[in-house]
Amino acid sequence: MVSCFPRAGRLFPVLVFILCTLFPLYAQENMAPEDDFFDEDIPLMEGEGFTVTASPETTQQMKVVTKEDIETAHAPDLASLLQETLDLGTTRYGGYGNQADINMRGFDSERIAFLIDGVPANSSLSGDFDISMIDLNSIERIEVIYGGSDTKYNVSGALGGVINIITIKKQKPGLRLGGSVTNTSAMPGMYYEIDGSKSGPYLEDLFDTQNYSISAGFGAEKVSLTANLFANRAGNHFLYRDTIFEKTSRRVSNEVVDTGAAVSFIRDLPDNYSKLIASADFYYGDKNIPTSGYSTMAGKQKDTSSRQNIMLDMPRIFRDDLAAEASLSHTGQILDYKPPAGSGSLHKQNSITAINRWSWYPAEKITLRSGWDYRLNHLDSTENGLRSRHDGGVYLTTEYAPRKEFLVIPSIKAVFSGPGSAKPVVAIPKLGLLWNVNDALTVKNNYFRSFKHPDFEDLYWSGGGGTGNPDLRPEDGWGSDLGASYEFKNRWKIESSIFAQWTNDSIHWYGAGGVWKPRNVGEAVFFGMDSKAGGDIPLSKGPFKKIGLSLSYQYLLSYLLSYGYDWNSDKRIPYMPMHAIGASVSIPWKTGTPKAGALIISGHYESLRYAEVANITRLDPHFLLNITVNQGINKNISAFAAARNILNTSYESFNDYPMPGITLTLGMKVNYEGPGKP
Repeated sequence: MVSCFPRAGRLFPVLVFILCTLFPLYAQENMAPEDDFFDEDIPLMEGEGFTVTASPETTQQMKVVTKEDIETAHAPDLASLLQETLDLGTTRYGGYGNQADINMRGFDSERIAFLIDGVPANSSLSGDFDISMIDLNSIERIEVIYGGSDTKYNVSGALGGVINIITIKKQKPGLRLGGSVTNTSAMPGMYYEIDGSKSGPYLEDLFDTQNYSISAGFGAEKVSLTANLFANRAGNHFLYRDTIFEKTSRRVSNEVVDTGAAVSFIRDLPDNYSKLIASADFYYGDKNIPTSGYSTMAGKQKDTSSRQNIMLDMPRIFRDDLAAEASLSHTGQILDYKPPAGSGSLHKQNSITAINRWSWYPAEKITLRSGWDYRLNHLDSTENGLRSRHDGGVYLTTEYAPRKEFLVIPSIKAVFSGPGSAKPVVAIPKLGLLWNVNDALTVKNNYFRSFKHPDFEDLYWSGGGGTGNPDLRPEDGWGSDLGASYEFKNRWKIESSIFAQWTNDSIHWYGAGGVWKPRNVGEAVFFGMDSKAGGDIPLSKGPFKKIGLSLSYQYLLSYLLSYGYDWNSDKRIPYMPMHAIGASVSIPWKTGTPKAGALIISGHYESLRYAEVANITRLDPHFLLNITVNQGINKNISAFAAARNILNTSYESFNDYPMPGITLTLGMKVNYEGPGKP
């Protein structure tokens, strides 16, 4: 007898897709008008002009980087911004334009879900996200959700968390023009060449990196338009301490020139509720990539990417208790690498993503959310061949508030992938709990399954002494966290979360018989804590009205249970410090006036890290101290200065890849706002 279960397994995603799409329509058509319990106070709008049909209150640990945070930090790139504002861990291969990974709860960028305006943006080739392609001037805010318990956007692959980069904002009435220019100096000095001769100083290092950006925005009653353009030239020439020869050297062959543009358009539809949102961006980078950490030989890499997205945003559809959003986006990327000798490597990626999310408010205490996402990935690669894959999923989430102070959020998502996936359909359950004990104290608790499919490189790579493994199983695991936040007199807030997470079948490359190949050999357990306290000290005398203080501490205890290691081996996950501490002091003056300014002093400490699974190669602890000064000159012009690593700490973020010492950035920003609606 031939079993019918294989066919049923293939049909399951289609059946769930149909049910999840039709469910909100069925609910709308079968509700009596007197059952309308839609709460007018539920804040569906998240920022001006951009709606996400998600809960205004979430059970997950979540932090937000605002537009003001971005403008006052003056960070050179997204990795630096997230480290300086949220004390997230980073693993970098050097200065501006080089590869940089974000670390959350012991997981790297390949296991963090990156979104742009709610749309998944991780590479289908490598699974990671190139954060150097994002222009900070085009970002309105960044939402960071910790852990694999995402019920806000319901995306897959979020083992460590979710980072949603939001670029869309409805403009105020009238015309807005802006621009900025910065110069970053690396401190010149004497150093030793490879042949041992002494050289320097090079005064051109005082003009090592320049950034230029211009922006424009126009707002009317029903229309909003924004545009941004940027360009960078980075020499990445800086002095560093060569740990091999124990002498001072100068970084060369790592120059970067890149440029990009972004536009967005928002149009209110005739129903006065819905919006049509369109956005697009483009990036091009020409980069010299050293062949190894200290090498003066470099390959040439050219990165090109573009993204187009159109969204229909409907906070009220058919009736007041039903909301929806639908989006269709395309992402194209070309990575072209030519080594100093030998053949090059070319990867052309294209992804089409469709997302549909619904929210229904059938009763005062219940909210139902459902939706689906679909992604078609296509790759034309010299090392991976011509490949295509379908990914996606359907979900159903219930938010139930039995009492005003309680919130329960169970969620289930069916994730599918094909063809050739070891697990074509997987169910991912999640449960979130929230308890508002009183006006000051909130407790949150989550239980979740985390899951990630292999990427194209893991499955199909061929070349350079490595080969892919088409028999790989997806990465899988379970986790939980418990957090609490306490607000004291609306001035001080303390947040703390403890978490535990287990992963199995984690994919890692290692050599055997002279050939590198990925295998499902990774099993690990993570325990940790993430705490942050901050607030203002009011001042009654002098030019300063307050002092802002912030302190964060992250603890991560990881156990690698692979490669023959067990609990007694006491091996740590590479590049994940056990302790990370951040602190900042902010002193503003003349706030609310054209001549407002602020002094920000921030520090970031990371403890000992290891560069491989054997925990033999050690990366020493390091402490970075930064100072930023912002000063308004008049209502249209402001100036700023940022000194980073002012203690001139010599350190490596990634093994054998030195990081810059002290740098000084000077810049000026111009903003003009025309008259708005009278």
